[in-house]
Formats: sequence, C-alpha cells, structure tokens
Amino acid sequence: MLALPDESATLALGAALAGPAKRGAVIALHGPLGAGKTTLARGFIRALAGADEEVVSPTFTLVQIYDAPTPIWHFDLYRLDKPEDVLELGLEEALAAAITVIEWPERLGRLLPADRLDVTLSAQGTGRQAEIVYRGVGDSPWRNVKL
Repeated sequence: MLALPDESATLALGAALAGPAKRGAVIALHGPLGAGKTTLARGFIRALAGADEEVVSPTFTLVQIYDAPTPIWHFDLYRLDKPEDVLELGLEEALAAAITVIEWPERLGRLLPADRLDVTLSAQGTGRQAEIVYRGVGDSPWRNVKL
C-alpha cells in the first residue's frame, strides 16, 4: 500500500504511472465514490497531454478523449447500464489505438482487459491509500514499474 496524504500526492502518483504508458496500455481505477480516482486520472492525463489540460470526470459523457502524442481515452463507467454498452462508446478503438484510463472498471465484467494495471484507492484518515497491481499477460509498460 502506498500512502497518499493529500491531493498533490495523488496527482503525483498519476503522473508517475504515466511515465511508462504507451499505446494499448490500460489503467483500471478502482475505489468508492470520493476515493480519488478522477484526481489520479487528472495527474496521469496532464503528464501526457500537458499540465494545462482541463481534466474532469466524464461521469455524464461516459468517455472523454484527450489529444496527446498517443491519444488518451478516459472512461467513467459509473452510470453504465450493462457491460456491452461500452462498445458503443468506442472501447475497442481505445484499446487498439490509445492509452485507456477506466474508472469503475468492474462494470465491464468479462470485457475488462486482462492485461492492465489495477490501482485501488481507499480513504485513510484525511488522505488516501493506493494499492497497485499489474495484471497482465502481455508486454505491459508497467510490468517492471517500481514506485
């Protein structure tokens, strides 16, 4: 477990995870409402798309695409009715051509890619904790990441 005492630590973790990210990479962000998933995604996306990039939770749009050297697709699946609905949002295109960040990945069921980095966030007092687990079968950029 990695302690994240404040928002800046959560942003910094996101930025650190962005370093090895490449096309086809999937980062799955787990945790309850308010755990810091969007904050971590913001640090990740800004590290790749630029520090001034406005990053908001795509809770209502379900997906937001960011222009970066490798495009970043940010999914928030909290309101997803059934896993297959994500196909209409372009998940297959994202997995093939972009870096994919997924909040509420458990809503994908069997469609959740096996080769991914799972980050589980939880509240710890006034801060957060992160558990980071690489689950993969392929040549993931996170296979040997040490934080």
